[in-house]
Amino acid sequence: MVILSIVDNHGLNALYDSTNVGGHVWINENRFKIVKQLGEGGFAYVYLVKEAIPDSSSASAGGLANKVKDPSHLSDNGMWNLMNLDHMDDGTYAMKKVLIQSNEQLELVREEIRVSSLFNHRNLLPLLDHAIISVKPTQGSWNHEAYLLFPVHLDGTLLDNSKAMSAKNEFFSTSDVLQIFRQLCAGLQHMHNLQPPYAHNDVKPGNVLITRKKGESPLPILMDFGSARPARKQIRSRSEALQLQEWASEHCAAPFRAPELWDCPSHADIDERTDIWSLGCTLYAIMYGVSPFEYALGESGGSLQLAIANAQIKWPAGPKPQYPEALHQFVTWMLQPQATVRPCIDDIVYHVDKLISKFSQ
Repeated sequence: MVILSIVDNHGLNALYDSTNVGGHVWINENRFKIVKQLGEGGFAYVYLVKEAIPDSSSASAGGLANKVKDPSHLSDNGMWNLMNLDHMDDGTYAMKKVLIQSNEQLELVREEIRVSSLFNHRNLLPLLDHAIISVKPTQGSWNHEAYLLFPVHLDGTLLDNSKAMSAKNEFFSTSDVLQIFRQLCAGLQHMHNLQPPYAHNDVKPGNVLITRKKGESPLPILMDFGSARPARKQIRSRSEALQLQEWASEHCAAPFRAPELWDCPSHADIDERTDIWSLGCTLYAIMYGVSPFEYALGESGGSLQLAIANAQIKWPAGPKPQYPEALHQFVTWMLQPQATVRPCIDDIVYHVDKLISKFSQ
């Protein structure tokens, strides 16, 4: 994985003024052509880009791809069919452009870059390169722009796949459920086993990219480390508890948020098991397409927070044949309202391996 230092390029403003389709953007010494916009949200835009190497005959001697240590993170021609981009070849990436309006936003982007550089695992989306530039401020406008370059996975997120499958009344097989979940656990285990341990803090289907290859189980890749932080926090006052709750309400999706982040005691030791709760919700969502608590949003007088606090899980009708009861018990084991009795990631990996041996014959 290639991680370059933050660059505030005051002289490159003209190169970044436009990110229109067909336009070009420089990220440090590499130039990229904008192919299409893939999405947007808040102050961020995501584009499909293709590296522009001046002399294709010398591509073997240069280009970003040659700096990437793990080739599995580079684009795979087999994915392009889904997007009617059959003629695309290697050198394609996803580029996130962030418009930065304040020093606080700037520090958040820098922290995302710093944290992303800590991880190197096939089930965690790597940051391949980045640049932060200053732009000429105008009233009500931004004063920095960040460009973050990632591998592209055009099969979409687990959320996208679940919605498409639900519309066709399709479900993942028990084997695929377990294989997807096992690999997701592997990525999270890499984060939790760092010193100090890091929590992702926003594990959910919308943050899991899926790559499908014929004859293989879908490959999940956990992304978006903007909320990742050292996992262990000592809460020793009411003000600290309220501060954590406020932070969680901004950074952790409500249907996947652990109970201790909704109502934090004034004296508590928070650790990476907040992710285990979200992981349990995500396993449920791999099977059924939604969080186990989203039903509360549609009930008259229903309360999402109350359903989560009491771990009130409802099991919908699933595929025929339905998922084995052992998977339901596995989810329930992770969704312990008391974090102190919730399993850790190593426990989860041990048990999912046993389930794979049992149900993937």
